[in-house]
Amino acid sequence: MRNSLVTGASRGIGRAIAIALAARGDRVAVHYATGREAAEQTLSLLDGDGHVLIGGDVSEAEQAAAVVDHAVTALGGIDVLVNNAAVAPGEDNRHAVADVSYADWQRAWRRMVDVDLIGAANVTYCFAQHLIGRGAPGAVVNVGSRGAFRGEPDYPAYGAAKAGLHAFGQSMAVALAPHGIAVTSVAPGFVSTDRQAGKLAGAAGPSVLAESPFGRVGTPEEVGAAVAYLSSAEATWASGTILDLNGASHLRT
Repeated sequence: MRNSLVTGASRGIGRAIAIALAARGDRVAVHYATGREAAEQTLSLLDGDGHVLIGGDVSEAEQAAAVVDHAVTALGGIDVLVNNAAVAPGEDNRHAVADVSYADWQRAWRRMVDVDLIGAANVTYCFAQHLIGRGAPGAVVNVGSRGAFRGEPDYPAYGAAKAGLHAFGQSMAVALAPHGIAVTSVAPGFVSTDRQAGKLAGAAGPSVLAESPFGRVGTPEEVGAAVAYLSSAEATWASGTILDLNGASHLRT
């Protein structure tokens, strides 16, 4: 049995990841920032027992450290970290450069970079220190985005933060390999979370579905399955990889 910390696990992709890790036998620390009720629902869906709920804003350095400390104490140590917490694109943070005020531009950049990149970096640091101190192997999986490669014109801070997260993961893969710690990333395309249900059901739905030659979008469960593999001991040799999960909707060269 291994112990896993999944940040941003209250709903959507994070919930699916937590479910997938629990299904393989992990004890899971379900992290949330503000949605405690949703996080409690995630907790109720997990197979097995011994799972814990952990709150905290990972964009705050002290809280990021406290999240890891809490998981370590509650589970008796952690072996896997999944950096999923993120400020996702939405109508409330759209910041296309030609249309947004300078104040809103600054606000979007600060919040997205603080959570999606710096928060993940700080949680990873604290997790790595824990594993190195134990002399134990482990795994980090970062949840990035297709947008890091194809661009996010309406949400450039999101695309940049996710590109930074991918690059950070590769740097950590090299830095942490001598300690037996594997670091990988996944880069999902459009995923059918509850947050995206309105867009899929609306006028933009057909064009979103048509982005992939499969004629559909991804599911949270598909991302969860990929993270379960990449965080397994069998995937250690994949350290440094960025796995595209976009149904051939964007091909990197």
